[in-house]
Amino acid sequence: MVRLQDDFYEAINGKWAETAVIPNDKPVTGGFINLHDEIEDLMLTTTDKWLKGEEVPEDCVLQNFVKYHRLTADYEKREDLGIAPALPLIEEYKNLRSFADFTEKMAELELAGKPTGLPFGIAPDFMDAKTNVLWAGEPGTILPDTTYYAEDHPQKEELLALWRKSDTDVLRKFDFSDEEITDLLDKAEALDARVAQIVLSNEDKSEYFKLYHPYEFKEFAALVPTLPLESFFTRIIGQVPDKIIVENPRFWEVAQEFYCEENWEYLKATLILSAVGSVASYLTDEIRVLVGAYGRALSGTPEAHNKEKAAFYLAEGPFNQALGLWYAGEKFSPAAKADVEQKIATMIEVYKERLAANDWLTEETKRQAIVKLEVIKPYIGYPEKLPERYYDKVIDENKSLLENAQFLKELSIKHSWSRWNQPVDDSEWGMPAHMVNAYYDPQQNKIVFPAAILQAPFYSLEQTSSENYGGIGAVIAHEISHAFDTNGASFDENGSLKNWWTEEDYAAFQEKTQKVVELFEGQDSYGAKVNGKLTVSENVADLGGLAAALEAAKREETYSAEEFFTSWARIWRLKGRTEYMQLLASVDVHGPAKLRVNLQVPNFAEFFETFAVTENDSMWRKPEERIVIW
Repeated sequence: MVRLQDDFYEAINGKWAETAVIPNDKPVTGGFINLHDEIEDLMLTTTDKWLKGEEVPEDCVLQNFVKYHRLTADYEKREDLGIAPALPLIEEYKNLRSFADFTEKMAELELAGKPTGLPFGIAPDFMDAKTNVLWAGEPGTILPDTTYYAEDHPQKEELLALWRKSDTDVLRKFDFSDEEITDLLDKAEALDARVAQIVLSNEDKSEYFKLYHPYEFKEFAALVPTLPLESFFTRIIGQVPDKIIVENPRFWEVAQEFYCEENWEYLKATLILSAVGSVASYLTDEIRVLVGAYGRALSGTPEAHNKEKAAFYLAEGPFNQALGLWYAGEKFSPAAKADVEQKIATMIEVYKERLAANDWLTEETKRQAIVKLEVIKPYIGYPEKLPERYYDKVIDENKSLLENAQFLKELSIKHSWSRWNQPVDDSEWGMPAHMVNAYYDPQQNKIVFPAAILQAPFYSLEQTSSENYGGIGAVIAHEISHAFDTNGASFDENGSLKNWWTEEDYAAFQEKTQKVVELFEGQDSYGAKVNGKLTVSENVADLGGLAAALEAAKREETYSAEEFFTSWARIWRLKGRTEYMQLLASVDVHGPAKLRVNLQVPNFAEFFETFAVTENDSMWRKPEERIVIW
C-alpha cells in the first residue's frame, strides 16, 4: 500500500484508479471528466426527449437548436445525400485556376466562412484592452507542435504516416483518385514542413505578452505585396485598417513566399484538404468517423463518439451558450450562487491581505497589485443574457444540414468581423455554463466560473468548508493568481499591457518563478518529460491558489488541513491513455495532474505537520527549498 508520506496523490487516488475505466471514446477519465460525463448524460437524455417533441422548451433559441439537432441526428437522410451536399464547395476549390484567381475570391470565401489559409482575426488590443483590433496570427501545423518536426523526434514519421492514412481514407470517399490523393498530400506535407520551420512552438506561445508586435497597416501590407490586403479588408470591414497586431513577425517577413503564384499548387492542395475537412462532419457517419481518425490516433482513443453523441455535439456548437443557460437554470441553485459569491469575496480579501503583508515587494508594487486585485470582475454560474446574435440563428428545416451549417458559419464570421474597432463586450462568456472549467481573462481582468464546475467534487453545500476550500476555493484562488502569474503580471488593472513593477521587484518575481520552472522541468509523465517553461504560468497559479485557499480555510471554525489537502488531491485524480498524456506534455500549458498535487503540496508546512511527513519520506522537501510567491 502506498503511504501518504511517499506519494500523496497515489495514496488518495490509487484505489480509485485501480477500478476506474476510461470510456472507449475518450482519452482520459477523472475528476473533471467524470463531472463532464454526468453532464453529457443529462444533456443527451434531455435533448433526446426534445428530439421526440417531448418537454421542448418555449425558448425560441432552444427550439432552433432542436430543429438543427434533428438535422444532425437524421443519419438516414445524411446517408441518402452522401457526399452530394459537399461537392459544390470542393469543386469551387478545385476550379481555382491560379493564385490570382484565388486572391480575387478570397474576401468572398472569408465572408462565407470558407477556408482561405489567411490567419487574420479580431481581438482586444493589448495596449488598449477596451478596444478590438485586427490581429495577424500564423498557420497551424499537421503535427501537434513544432518540436515534433525535429529529425530525431521518435513520433514524427509515425504521426505523419497516420495523418496520411487518415486523409487518404477520407479523400477516397470524395472520389479522388489515388494519384490525386498522393499529389495533394505530398504538396500539403511539403508546405507544412516549411511552415513548421518558422511558426512558434507551444512554449513560445505560452508567453503571450510576447506576441504583441504592432504594425502600421501599410508597413505590414508591404511585407506581403502578393496579397491584395487593402481591397481584402475594405471588403471585410468596410475600410483599410490603420494598424494590425502581429503575433509572429518571423512568419510575416517571409509570408510572400507562401502566398504567391510560385507556391500556388502547394497552397491550393492545403485549401482543398481544408475544404474537405470543413464539411466532412456533416455528411455520412462513415466519413465522420474517418475524418476523426488522426485526432484519435494522437490521443490513443480507440473509438469515435457514437452517432447520438456526435449528432448532439455537432448541433451544440452554434448553440452552446443557450444550452448552458438551460443547464444552469436546472442545476445551479440561487443558494449555491450566493455561497460561491461569498467564497470569491473571501478569496479576494485573503489575497489582498496576503499582498499587503508580502515581504519581498516594495510598497509601490504592492499598491499596484492591490489596485488590480480590487477591480477583478467575478462572473459566476452563467451569463445574464444570451448574446443577441443567437436570435438570428433561425434554422430552415427544408434545407439540408450542410446548408444550415453554412448559414450558421456565415453568421459567426459576420459577427466576428463586426467587432473590429468596437468596444470589447465584457458581458460575453468564453465558456458555456455547462462546461466543467474556469478561466481568467487578462485583457478584461475577470474570473469566470461556469455552473458546471460549481459542484462536487469541487464544491457542494454538503461538503465541509475545508473540502470546499481545497476544491473550488483553490480553483477560485488559482484564477485570481493568473492576474499575477508570468503572463498576467504584464497586464494592468484595465487589462492593458503595462509594466507596473519596479525593476527590483520584477527581478525578484522572475527569480521565484524560475524556481517553479526548475521544480517541474524534466519531470516524468507517462514516459514524456514535462516542460517547466511551458507550464510555469499554470503552476504559479496553482501555487498561489493553494496558499490563499489554505489561509481562507484556516479562518473557519471547522478547519481541517487533512480535508483541505485531500480535497485538492481528489479533484486532480486522472487516469489517461499513454499517447494522450505524452501529447499533453508537449502541448498543454497545465502540468500533469499528479504533479499538480505532489509537487505543490510540499511547499506548505501544514502539509508536513498534518501528515507527519519527515526527511525520511519521499514527499519531504527542505524548508529552504519550499516555494511561496503569493
